[in-house]
Order: sequence, then C-alpha cells, then structure tokens
Amino acid sequence: MKKIFGLLMCTVLIWSCNDELDVPIQSVISGSDVPLNSRFINTQVIAAYAMLDGNQANDNVWRAAASNWVYGEVAADNAYKGSDAGDQSEITAFETYAAAARNSYVDYKWVSIFEGVSRTNIAINAIQGGLEAGTLTEEQANEFLGEMRFLRGHYHFEAKKMFGNVPYIDETTTESTTNMGVDVWARIEEDFQFAVDNLEPLSTRVGGANSWNAKAYLAKAHMYQLDYDAAKPLLEDIINNGPYALNTYFHDNFNAETNNSVESVFAVQNAVNDGSNNSSNAAWGEVLNFPNGSPIGGGCCGFMQPSHNLVNAYKTDASGLPLLDTFNESNINNVDPQDDSPSGFADDETFVEEPGNLDPRLDWTVGRKGIPFLGWGDFPGLAWIRDPANGGPYVSKKIVYSADQAGSVNSLTGWNTAINSINTNIIRYAEILLWRAEIAAAEGDLTMAANLVDQVRARAANPDTWVMDDDGTPAANYEISLYSENGGFPDQEFAEKAVMFEYRLETALEGHRFFDLVRRGKAEEVLNEYLDENDTRSYLQGASYSPTAAVFPIPQPAIDLSGGVLEQNPGY
Repeated sequence: MKKIFGLLMCTVLIWSCNDELDVPIQSVISGSDVPLNSRFINTQVIAAYAMLDGNQANDNVWRAAASNWVYGEVAADNAYKGSDAGDQSEITAFETYAAAARNSYVDYKWVSIFEGVSRTNIAINAIQGGLEAGTLTEEQANEFLGEMRFLRGHYHFEAKKMFGNVPYIDETTTESTTNMGVDVWARIEEDFQFAVDNLEPLSTRVGGANSWNAKAYLAKAHMYQLDYDAAKPLLEDIINNGPYALNTYFHDNFNAETNNSVESVFAVQNAVNDGSNNSSNAAWGEVLNFPNGSPIGGGCCGFMQPSHNLVNAYKTDASGLPLLDTFNESNINNVDPQDDSPSGFADDETFVEEPGNLDPRLDWTVGRKGIPFLGWGDFPGLAWIRDPANGGPYVSKKIVYSADQAGSVNSLTGWNTAINSINTNIIRYAEILLWRAEIAAAEGDLTMAANLVDQVRARAANPDTWVMDDDGTPAANYEISLYSENGGFPDQEFAEKAVMFEYRLETALEGHRFFDLVRRGKAEEVLNEYLDENDTRSYLQGASYSPTAAVFPIPQPAIDLSGGVLEQNPGY
C-alpha cells in the first residue's frame, strides 16, 4: 500500500484527509497500547519519506510532482505546457503568470507539502515519547530525529520557495499559525543543522537522509538566500571531503539502473511493480509527460514540451562554447508548424537536421526529430506530438526509460504504464560544483569559477558519452569545449552569466529553472525577454512577468480553513 502508515494524518491549515471535518491542527496518536519502539516509529518515518513524491492517493499527482515541472519549468522559459490547449488548462495560468488562489494546482501542492510536514511532526512526537518511555535509546532517537528534521526542512523549503510567505509548523503547533513576518529560513536552517549534527555520514536507508546530504541541503538553503558566506564552507567541505562525484555518463543521472549513483546527493526514491496499488510508488508526477502516441507505456500525454528557447540554448560557437547572448536569435532546424522562419521544415523527407554546433547534453535532455531516442528508434517528429501548434516539436527525455528496459523499470499495470522507477533528483553533485562556482564568480575568483564549471563541461565533452547513430557516429554536430581552453572567464560579469547559463544547460527540465531565476534576481529580466520573443506561442502574446509572480498564491481554501489566520501573498 502507498500509505504505509494508516493513522489519521491531517495537516495544519488544510484538509488532506477529509475536508468536510473540523480536523485538529495536528494529529495525535491515541491509545495507551501503541508501542513507541523503533519498529513502530520506523513505520512513521517511512510514512514521512513517502510524501516526498507528492502522491497522496494516485489522484492528479502531477499537480504536486516532486520534480515541480509545472512550477519550475513550464512557469519559466524551459518548457511549454504542451499537449493540447484544453487539456489541464489550469497550467496555462502558470505560463502566463496569472495563477489564481483557487487554481487547483497550488491547492494540491500546498496540501501535499504540509501533509509531509505533518507526518514529520507526528513522528517527532512519537520519537520523543519513546525516548521518555525508555522504549528508544538516545542513539536511536537522535537518528530518527535527524531524519525527520531533515525531511521537515525539505518540506518547508519546498513551501518557502513555492509560496514565499508560509507558516513554520513544528511538533508543538496546536493552532493555525500566521504566514506573515515569519523567519522560516532560520527554522529551515535549524532543521538541516540538527540533521548534520545527528546523522551518520552514510544512511542505512537506501536514499535516506545522512549528514552529507543534510549539509548539501543546508548549503542550498543558504544559496536561495544568496548567503554565500554561509554556503561556501559547506560546499567546500562537500567537494573536498564528501562521498560524491560526477558520473562518467550524464545520462546515468536519469536511468533507473543507476539510481543512487555517486552523483546523487538526494533523490526521491521511485519504485514499480512492488505490490503497491497500480505501482503507486512510481514516478506518478511525470505521468503526463511522455511522448504522445509513442510505443512508450500508454503513449500519453505530451505535456512539458521543451521550448525553442531552451533548445536554442544548447548551440555552441566554433570553439565549442555557449552563445551566452545570441543563442536565441534564430531557432535550430525543427518541424514546428508555428515557426515561419527558415528553421521550420515540413515533417517529411525534406527535413534537414541542424547543421550547427550543439552541446551534446541537448540530445540527452530533449527528443528531436531524427535523433536516436533511447533505443526506441529515431525520434519520428510530429507523430509523437499531440498538438504541435500548441506545444511545439520537442519532448522531454530525462524521464523516459530505454527500450531495452521496457517491462523491468516501468509499471506493468495502470492506465499509463510509462510511469517508471527513475529517481527524481532533488540535488545532484553537479549542482554542488556550480553553486561553488557561483560564489567564486561573485567573489571575483575567475580562475576557480571557470575550473568548477569546466568540471561539469568536461563530462559532456567526452565523446564516449554522446548520443550516437546506429553506425557509431555522433547523432549531431556536437562541439563542446572548456572555458579554460579558451582563455577562461574575462571578467566577473561574464563569469556570473556563464555560471548561470551552465546551470540551466546541466539541470534543464529537472524543475529548477524558475526558482533559480527568482533566487538570483533575474526572473523579471529573463522571463519578460522570453515572453517578448517573436516566435513564442500565440497564447503567450500579451503575457508579462512582474515581481509579485516570484511566489505563487496561497490557496484560498487554506486561507478559508485557517479562519483568516493565513494571509494572501501581495499581488494576488
């Protein structure tokens, strides 16, 4: 069963269990015969981990997907909603920065996050009870508490980056709590610091919290506040002494057979065919995002289609470096019927593959016509696109399993058997390197910044890792080089731009883009330029981004349920 622990787990300010009942602010464990021992408490800990995927009951899970593809990619310049205009039309509000407080997506995301918070607090109270009763040793209690405080930090981090003004809910909360004027960042940092101090360097739980990934998450919290002084020593410790490294193959970060690799700092653990109802522990949040009409699973449904802007970002110059300022002056060759520029081709034998230089990570990230697609043959073009006039000619690739894995890493039951056991990355080691490069660039240490970026680029530059045609030759005109081979970073402004650009190339379609732009203070500039492009989708015409859109609206049902204690974010 998906819901491993069946006690009532209704969360603060929401109605995750029954919106018709006047539920308490925190659930309580009732009954004097509950054994607060390590075996029982472990079930509560597992239940708290189980909410990492946002899946409450296999119901519209995409609204709370762990990858945040709606909020982090479609709400940025990396992806269009995709599919057709009428399907899941609420997502369009995120593309046009017109999300409303009664949009079911923000409501569902809020519910799933605070369900996770509630479960951690239920477990923390039980752990403390077990310690007091003598049914847990101090060592056991601290290990469990470290895990739960790590997860509580994660859930509050998700809430903070999504909604901005959020309450902080701990195990002592007994009534609705204000979301205004609360220093949630300080409490998030306290939770992660506790985890750093009390967890072992390696977890006995597969994919579980440990002192190293707690340190990485603490660094991430500092990076989201641009607190470089606090993040720097944490990142240096991880780089110099931690257990992580880059995978040899970029695609190993998106392959179920290499889950929990050396590059995986923290990831949501997905599983299929494990006895749960319809493989409910699989990556259900991505269920809409597979190529439509394809032989992959149920061939549904063609959402989160990569944007022209993203695909163009993978162009490189004659020396193999990104075109930081000019990449989007024209589209690469494509079969988009909305594209009336010379880059648009008919979806037939007249199509010509892009002749220009490209970063090889493009074809591990995006499905493009004529390029091998994970053993499913060459991507056929519009045959796998639901409505190209709405979503464009490309599909997402990082979430798709290879043809030779069919039947082993994907679900064998349910309405869409494309759901699979590819883990959802929350933090990768490549991000650790690029965050440290960001700090170096801000400090004017141009040599270090370039060297750190080059560590990431060097992997992509290895020809053994490129997408190849059947004859063993590169599938496209891949050309990528290191900055250090081309004179390094000439000045601080260039360095900062190059680091941000590299982060986009490396992590595209993993749910980070919108939040990364916001935290850097670049969202208004970048997203309005994106919206003003002449070749953008018709439904984006007239849309604009304003600073109030840096956070999403507090769901109106949550405000109502709190009796007005919760307040709406300004501008909504």
